[in-house]
Amino acid sequence: MLQKERSRAHRSLRWLGGPSLALAGLLFASALPSVSFAEEPTLIPDNIIFVTSTGYWEESGNPLSVLDPEAGKTADKQQPGATAAPTQRGYYKLIAVRQPEGNTHIFLQQIALDATGPRMISSAELDEFSAMKVYVTDIRPETSSGIVRQPGLFATVYLKTDPTATEPETWTVLIDDIGDIKVERETN
Repeated sequence: MLQKERSRAHRSLRWLGGPSLALAGLLFASALPSVSFAEEPTLIPDNIIFVTSTGYWEESGNPLSVLDPEAGKTADKQQPGATAAPTQRGYYKLIAVRQPEGNTHIFLQQIALDATGPRMISSAELDEFSAMKVYVTDIRPETSSGIVRQPGLFATVYLKTDPTATEPETWTVLIDDIGDIKVERETN
């Protein structure tokens, strides 16, 4: 009887393609991408509550060109064989980061755009907000169209210094065309 069952099992394997087909099936199944419901790594940390990209900056590779408004306008002023210094361009980001105690710190980043993609040039905390221990409720750019006609940044930060307050205060972050930064309460 045992011999009969072995014979049936052997015929079944032969009918299914034998042990090699079973092995091939296992290998095929292991090569398929697995569907996983495990937690994926987060792209942005949970404590980042607002990110606003706005404004733009542009700077010549030659820092002295700012002093000479005619620099680079005429080809005859350039020395023979000299190459023009590359111009760097980019935009600004304001990032609101919630702290463990509940208040928010705001960081200003300067991002350069080049052939390889965006690259952070600098990042600094805006101490004016950190010193007040603010609770940020929103950050908005000057325009949502993405078109800014002049270099610099203008963004509005809505915040509360008391989390139970019903209305937020309005503050502005301004960077002028030469890079000076101002943080001040909005006055109407």
